[in-house]
Amino acid sequence: MAPHRRSRPPSPMGIRTPALATAALTSVALLSQTANASPSEEPRPSLEEVEKKVDDLYRQAETASEKYNAAKEKTTKQKKRVDTLLDDVARRTEKLNDAREELGTFAAAQYRTGAAAPDTASLLLADNPQDYFDQTQLMDRLTSRQKQSVDDYVTQQTATTEKRQEASESLETLTRTQSSLKTSKADVQRKLAAARDLLSKLTAEEKARLAAIEREKQEEAQRKADELARQQAADAERRRQEAAQDTGTSTGSGSTSGTSGSATSTAKADKALAFARAQIGKPYVWGASGPGSYDCSGLTQAAWKAAGVTLPRTTWDQVNAGTTVSVNSAQPGDLVFFYDDISHVGIYIGDGMMIHAPKPGAYVREESIYYMPIHSVVRPA
Repeated sequence: MAPHRRSRPPSPMGIRTPALATAALTSVALLSQTANASPSEEPRPSLEEVEKKVDDLYRQAETASEKYNAAKEKTTKQKKRVDTLLDDVARRTEKLNDAREELGTFAAAQYRTGAAAPDTASLLLADNPQDYFDQTQLMDRLTSRQKQSVDDYVTQQTATTEKRQEASESLETLTRTQSSLKTSKADVQRKLAAARDLLSKLTAEEKARLAAIEREKQEEAQRKADELARQQAADAERRRQEAAQDTGTSTGSGSTSGTSGSATSTAKADKALAFARAQIGKPYVWGASGPGSYDCSGLTQAAWKAAGVTLPRTTWDQVNAGTTVSVNSAQPGDLVFFYDDISHVGIYIGDGMMIHAPKPGAYVREESIYYMPIHSVVRPA
């Protein structure tokens, strides 16, 4: 018989059952996929999140636009101030040179006669002529005409020094406002670029859904506007009936007091509204105040300017340029301001509606005042 050969016990590492082999292959495949895969992308935001983010970016851009408008207005005023001061300095410098020349003529004459030439020459070189007078008796040795020349010289030098200092400070202020202008402009551009980038990533279906959300917002805003129109009409009818009753019981002649002022205000509001209506369809452009395009405060400023009323440039200043009234008391021509930061404004046309320059990519149009959260209503005239 052949000798019995004992089999070697299998090594634990050498076990190869079908189930374990399959698991091993699966693990290797997964590890390989993980190693070769690119970093996972961030989760795609929901359409509602995109819509909110875009609205927020447009609002931030409009706030930055108002900062830009304020800086631009301040820069324009400051530049005029600097130009005026520099012109004044140039004129005063010319007068100072004339006074110095005349004083130099006297110094030369004194030198030829040997009379106090060093004192006069020192005066011309002195940083502070008045202090120099206090330390010498030069004035006692000058004639009346010479004294007048010295007085003119001192006056012109003092005034010129003061104006030069003022001009220097104004130039520094101008530099700061120009820097603020540049910063605000860049901020607007960043916000608008971010909004455009978000919108560009939407699919056709998402854009259609976003448009549907916008229509729903418009419809809800219009419903509230119609409700306000009915309430205002009811209030107006009530006031008409009360006025009729008062007229029937009144015997005095003072019932028309205040009518003239009210008629003037109404006429101005009508002119402002006529102008605003004529701008419908023109594009919103941040920082623009017409005539081809507008931002929100640029439109309201231009509209009331057409009525002979000067409004400040920004929403933050316009909100203080009149009398605050309740929303229910709003009349055509009133300014309606929006959001807690007062970053948007429109001009009320009645029945809960306004004309405004909405946002980048949109055009001047009529819209419900309830499309945005109302801050306040102001009557300019």
